[in-house]
Amino acid sequence: MGHAPRFSLWSLARNALNHHADWPQQWRDAAPKPSYDAVIVGGGGHGLATAYYLAKQHGLGRVAVLERGWIGGGNTGRNTTIVRSNYLWDESAHLYEHALKIWENLSDELNFNVMFSQRGVMNLAHNLHDLRELSRRAHANRLNGIDCEILTREEVAAFCPGLDVSASRRFPIMGATLQRRGGTARHDAVAWGYARAADALGVDIVQNCEVTGIRRDARGVVGLDTTRGSIQARKVGLVAAGHSSVLAAMAGFRLPVQSHPLQAFVSEPLKPVVSCVVMSNAVHGYISQSDKGELVIGAGIDAFNSYAQRGSHPVIEDTAAAIVELFPQFSRVKLMRMWGGIVDVCPDASPIIGKTPVPGLFINCGWGTGGFKATPGSGHVFAATIAKGEPHPLAAPFALDRFSTGALIDEHGAAAVAH
Repeated sequence: MGHAPRFSLWSLARNALNHHADWPQQWRDAAPKPSYDAVIVGGGGHGLATAYYLAKQHGLGRVAVLERGWIGGGNTGRNTTIVRSNYLWDESAHLYEHALKIWENLSDELNFNVMFSQRGVMNLAHNLHDLRELSRRAHANRLNGIDCEILTREEVAAFCPGLDVSASRRFPIMGATLQRRGGTARHDAVAWGYARAADALGVDIVQNCEVTGIRRDARGVVGLDTTRGSIQARKVGLVAAGHSSVLAAMAGFRLPVQSHPLQAFVSEPLKPVVSCVVMSNAVHGYISQSDKGELVIGAGIDAFNSYAQRGSHPVIEDTAAAIVELFPQFSRVKLMRMWGGIVDVCPDASPIIGKTPVPGLFINCGWGTGGFKATPGSGHVFAATIAKGEPHPLAAPFALDRFSTGALIDEHGAAAVAH
């Protein structure tokens, strides 16, 4: 598990009283240069992690991250912060487990507390089919060296005492799987930590810089047109989450993705009551509790295709009803705010990582509802792919051409309530 950054109690007390007046900027507000060795489009967690690993592990000296808004203002700041690696298929399990292992030491590596809390992720079973399906996943996880336990109803009640496990419930709880190493992290701290660390290695982080065109010649990509001028680069990585298909169209090819709003909401702060992450595919909702005491609640995507960062009342009502099925005592808790992020979803519910039809142009997209948990692993393997020009072994199964070869990685079931 990660640790908090190094500081003295005196410095903590002093900074607590000075209202942040003398705090230095955590990274430079860089202006774009005319050219770079590599440019990453998208200043979320995946893009910042990619730039960080390009500079740290692959020695690229001139790297830029272009963000059309502000750092962490997209999906990185609009998710429910859950981290786990208990995916079904080997390819997914290896990639997410790679990310989870990085998570476990990320605060130390970045010297920035990302507040990674391994409180456990529990997936509930409400019928015999659920039990069989979760058992299948648990056995698959164990074969891949990933921790996963099968809990009885009594063990579920002991691990999360607030759950209603009575047999009279509409959705009786018959058991669950538990990944103890899973948990949550602070989403914006992840973006800030990677931004600060990348900046310290010389990466230019350029905010309020929207890409308006992708320039190419006979050899491949040559640069980008932006709202802050043209930039030359022979290597470009697209990491723009819900707007990936828009950027691909600028480069002259289509992606097999659809963009959907994914919304979530938080309650008023409560005393500690939910000690882990609880997920139910049958009830279709999931919940955890933040360090501030808020209940963090989410469910599936809005089926309507949209780029709007907002939700809808039917989704709020359905999700709230699902959570009350699991925790009847929350029926009178007040909801404080909600938000929506834009996710791009592939037909097999797995990401695309690798080359595009344009030489020198690479893409990392299609994470659907599971992108946050993959952040460090995604950045790590994507950086290697860009630097070497060939897919990292963990990224190779997620190439774009799998949609023409038929080698899909169907993770609809293991995506577990759309995250």
